[in-house]
Amino acid sequence: MDNSRPSSPEAPPQDLWSSILDSVSSSRSIPSKQIIVLGEPSSGKSTLVSSLLQKPPPEETKEDQRSDFAIGYDWADVRDDADEDTLARLSVYTVPSSAPAYTSLLPYFVPPRTCLPHTLVVVVLDWTRPWSFIQELETWLEWVEKWVKGDGSRELDIAKEENRERLQAHWQYYSEPSSEPLPATSTVSSTLLPLGPGTLTHNAAGVPIVVVCTKADLIDEGNDIIGSGPSGMGGMVKGKGGEWEERTDSIMQILRTICLKYGAGLFYTTPQPTTLQVLRQYALHMLFMPPAPSPAAAAPGEVAAPARNPFPFQHKPNALDRDRIVIPAGWDSWGKIAVLREGFDAKLWGEAWENDLDHTEDDGSATRAQKMYASLVPDLSRKPPPLPPLNNPTPEQVFLAKNYDENAKKPDRDPRGAFRNPNETASAGIVGPMGSSSFNLPNVERALTEMESVAGGAGLNPLAASTARDPSRVLSSRSGGRPPNAGLSIPTGGQSIALGRSAAPSPAPISATTPNSADDQSQHQALKAFFDNLINKRSTRVDDRAAAAAKSPEAEPAADEGS
Repeated sequence: MDNSRPSSPEAPPQDLWSSILDSVSSSRSIPSKQIIVLGEPSSGKSTLVSSLLQKPPPEETKEDQRSDFAIGYDWADVRDDADEDTLARLSVYTVPSSAPAYTSLLPYFVPPRTCLPHTLVVVVLDWTRPWSFIQELETWLEWVEKWVKGDGSRELDIAKEENRERLQAHWQYYSEPSSEPLPATSTVSSTLLPLGPGTLTHNAAGVPIVVVCTKADLIDEGNDIIGSGPSGMGGMVKGKGGEWEERTDSIMQILRTICLKYGAGLFYTTPQPTTLQVLRQYALHMLFMPPAPSPAAAAPGEVAAPARNPFPFQHKPNALDRDRIVIPAGWDSWGKIAVLREGFDAKLWGEAWENDLDHTEDDGSATRAQKMYASLVPDLSRKPPPLPPLNNPTPEQVFLAKNYDENAKKPDRDPRGAFRNPNETASAGIVGPMGSSSFNLPNVERALTEMESVAGGAGLNPLAASTARDPSRVLSSRSGGRPPNAGLSIPTGGQSIALGRSAAPSPAPISATTPNSADDQSQHQALKAFFDNLINKRSTRVDDRAAAAAKSPEAEPAADEGS
């Protein structure tokens, strides 16, 4: 009895239909291709994206009304020539500018670990700003080198090596398009030539790169005034001529030298659909670039030819027409660059580019690409006016302390001096700072009149005793006497004071002018002596009347009757 048969049959696979559908979908899945468009604002990126995706161009909007996203995205299906089968899904990513806030987002949407073999990088330069070409190229190409580093995984290193071999094989197998059909054999009996000098020295990851100079139709715009018009090249040289052509050719030679180092193509585009269509054909040609052929597949003494590209690029290179330059990767070399304009040193510019990438301090001995380019193409951009310097106000306490110190050093810092009469002296008298105008006060005149009348009545009037005792008589004598100041004279020049009616000539009237300091002092002394004399006389009369009243007993009744 045969016991080799298993006791129980194998268990059927779980979810059989799902596994079958997954295998079929994976075998018929549409591959994905990506294009990263890098450029500064207003450089024509939206027009290029519309052409690459074969969509209508966006409506032109004003600069202040345009809205840019941190990462722009759009996609379209790529079909074959017969427009029957979908070969790939093309996704296009754009960034508004080279600010790190935008470029740092791209690795999250296009990770190099999985997208490197299927990604094309387009660097957009604007011909209205030709003085910024070198600086922008350095910025964008350094970002590409940083992007391909990725996470440093082993899978990424393998993808970078395969990508590099594929791009190098594309250069070595490149042949200029011709009308003759290609040979049907899959091998070429020739020896591969090594890369020329200055070719593919950078771009270790083999990323397909295309440098696109937009708005090339403005290169030939002629202006008679330096710096006028939207064209940057028209503003560099006054009008058209030999110098103008030499500068444009030199710029193209510099760009071709840099593109040669990275294995990149160079294209000039205009708003015309023809140039944009050529760029789209070349972009698809580089995206579907076949892998490098395996050496084991070729017979001894022969070189295996690369696989057929579904999107061949049949447009011939063009290095003469300024508005439709086409320099595909694999065609250019230092010799072809030197033919365009004599006197150009591609090796010197290559070394200057290397010095710029080193980011070392400029000691003056090394040549710099940006410095050499600035001498060739001056910067004619309109720079914003400089901001005014910051106004740092002086602290309040510092300001007050400074002015206090300055005022403290002045001899006339007394603020009361502003209210003084400039005709008066600063010296004060005995009874206060009285000027000559103070003598005319009504109260002083009335007091002097009363004192004079009292003193004159006591010395000259024979009825002085009775008048002194009877207040009514005193009042009547005052009211019916002589006018005020009749017997009073106050000298102004240091004369003695005279009371009563004297025969001496009356002095000059008191003027309103201010006397000098000596006269003022003498007047105050005379006035003081006058008041002291009056007080002494009055006190003497009071004492005499009191003594007389004490001697006569009838004085009291008489006084009572008079009251």
